[in-house]
Amino acid sequence: MNPLSPNQTRPRRSCLAVPGSSPRFLEKAQGLAADQVFLDLEDACAPLAKPEARHTIVKFLNEGDWGTKTRVVRINDWTTEWTYRDVVTVVEGAGQNLDCLMLPKVQDAQQVIALDLLLTQIEKAMGFEVGRIGIEAQIENARGLVNVDAIAAASPRLETIVFGPADFMASINMKSLVVGEQPPGYDADAYHYILMRILMAARAHDLQAIDGPYLQIRNVDGFRAVARRAAALGFDGKWVLHPGQIEAANEVFSPAQEDFDHAELILDAYAWHTSEAGGRKGSAMLGDEMIDEASRKMALVVSGKGRAAGMTRTSAFQPPED
Repeated sequence: MNPLSPNQTRPRRSCLAVPGSSPRFLEKAQGLAADQVFLDLEDACAPLAKPEARHTIVKFLNEGDWGTKTRVVRINDWTTEWTYRDVVTVVEGAGQNLDCLMLPKVQDAQQVIALDLLLTQIEKAMGFEVGRIGIEAQIENARGLVNVDAIAAASPRLETIVFGPADFMASINMKSLVVGEQPPGYDADAYHYILMRILMAARAHDLQAIDGPYLQIRNVDGFRAVARRAAALGFDGKWVLHPGQIEAANEVFSPAQEDFDHAELILDAYAWHTSEAGGRKGSAMLGDEMIDEASRKMALVVSGKGRAAGMTRTSAFQPPED
């Protein structure tokens, strides 16, 4: 894995779901502190509202002020009658103001390839840069998880693999109605295998891994606990369904200040010690800690996430005196 892969350094600590059929929510979302917004044409839109919502999304992508947010539209999945028209309307209408499309309920690599081909045709027809619009693949059932390695390798457009817990829980008959919480009767973490499977596939292909939503939107402590589980494994971010979850997500998926400072010191110290001035050493001491190339790689991950989150260091490296 390349710790500085562009796909992994784009911040996605908080990925805000916004109903594509609600101008009020689309307006409000622009001023919130989420790293990413995804304007939803799938579950958040009633079937009768989807055609009009496509045009509403185009209007807000073109006319809204989204700042530095990653702009994503979640289309409907390929088993529906809405998918192709979602893609054509949104990309032809606002492709130059769109960063990614999110494809839900991905079950195999061919579904990602089909979206890639359709995007390429539209980009060529419209004179857009071919390949610039990325794809986020959402894993929401057992078949998708079994095929996640092939899905992660399906297209150079892929940027993230996203866990969709609600549909996934239903697909495997999990005994729980509380999305993201542990089912009764199982003392271990029922999501550990699922999350690790997604994470390994993502990292093997230099992609980000994003955890899905926590539906008890007023329970910020519960959200924070579930987010910490994913962050501890190495996930890059989590969906947020309510403005009250954004701050918690941004905090949980950012390095602690002392960890960011330490990572920056490791990078500076290793660069100096391996230089001519530092003696061209392959390993060296930073205080009481030995650092080497493996330390540098680990520090790059923490440093990259901190920089992407806009963090600044509070300490500086001083070469040791002879």
